[in-house]
Amino acid sequence: MSKYGRQPYDTLKLHKLTPKKRFGQNFLVNRGTADAIVRAGNISKEDIILEVGVGLGALTTPLGEAAQHVVAYEIDSGIVRMHEKEQDLPENVTLVHQDILKADFNHIHEQCDGPIKILANLPYSISNPFIFKLIENSHLIHSVTVMLQKEVAERLNAEPNTKEYGVPTILLGSCATVQKKLTLKPAEFHPRPKVDSVVIYIDFSKNRLEPGTPTDYDKSIFTKIVRTTFNQRRKTIANTLKGAAVFGRPGKEFKDFHKEMALASLERAGISPQARPETLTVSKFIILTKAIEAIVATDSEKGC
Repeated sequence: MSKYGRQPYDTLKLHKLTPKKRFGQNFLVNRGTADAIVRAGNISKEDIILEVGVGLGALTTPLGEAAQHVVAYEIDSGIVRMHEKEQDLPENVTLVHQDILKADFNHIHEQCDGPIKILANLPYSISNPFIFKLIENSHLIHSVTVMLQKEVAERLNAEPNTKEYGVPTILLGSCATVQKKLTLKPAEFHPRPKVDSVVIYIDFSKNRLEPGTPTDYDKSIFTKIVRTTFNQRRKTIANTLKGAAVFGRPGKEFKDFHKEMALASLERAGISPQARPETLTVSKFIILTKAIEAIVATDSEKGC
C-alpha cells in the first residue's frame, strides 16, 4: 500500500532520507492536488505514461490508477531503493533509475508503444534543459503535463513584445501549444519552495503558427537564428542576424557578405531591418528561415 497518505517528512525520516538540493526535490503533501494534476493530463485507461520524478509516489499512485501503465523515471538512488524495498507503488508502474536528461526518447517511445504522454513534477534546476529535450524530441511526444516554477511557465506561453518572450517561447511554439492548468502555493510542498509553481499542459499535436506558415523549413537554421538574435535581443534584427552561422563563408573577412545576406533575407521575408527579435512572432522566424534557405541556395548556384 502506498505511504503517500503519511506526511512526506515522516516517510523521509523513516527511511533516513532527506530532500536533496542538487535534485531540487520538493514533495507534494496534498493528495487532492496530486489528483488534480493527473486530471489535468487527460489520462485514460489506454495510456502508457512517462512520469518524470517519482519522489515519494504522490503522483505515481493516482497515475497508476488512471493509466494502463506508468514508466516512472527517478534519479535519486535512495528514493529508488525505498520503493523497491517497500513495494509501495502500483503494480502497473515500472520504476526506472535514470536521469531523464540522459534518457533515449526513441526507446521511451517504444516502451510507450506510440506518442509519449508525460507527467512530471519537475525539479526547477532542470526546467530549461528538460524543455529543450522535449523540443528536440517533439515528433515523438503527444503531450506533457508538467509543474514548473511560475516564471518559467510564463516564459513558455509569453507573447511578443514582453520581457518573458524568448528562445524557449519560440522554439516550443513552433511545435506545441501551452495551456496553464493550476497554480500551486509553496505550502503544497515539503520542503516549501520560495516561489509559486504552475502546472501547464503542453500539446504537441498543435502549434502557435499563423495560417499559411511554411512547415518544410530547416529546423537547425531556425534554431540558430532564434538563439543568435536573442543573444542580443535589444539590438536590431539586422545587426544580430548577420552573426548567425547560416550564410556560409565563415570568417571575419566575409563580414560585409554576411551583412548583405542578412539584409537580403529580411527583405525577402518582409521584415524591417530595424525590428527587434522580441517583436517577431514564431511564424515570422520561420518565414525568415525559409528566406535564408532561398538566399543561400541562390548564392550557392552563383558560386557553381
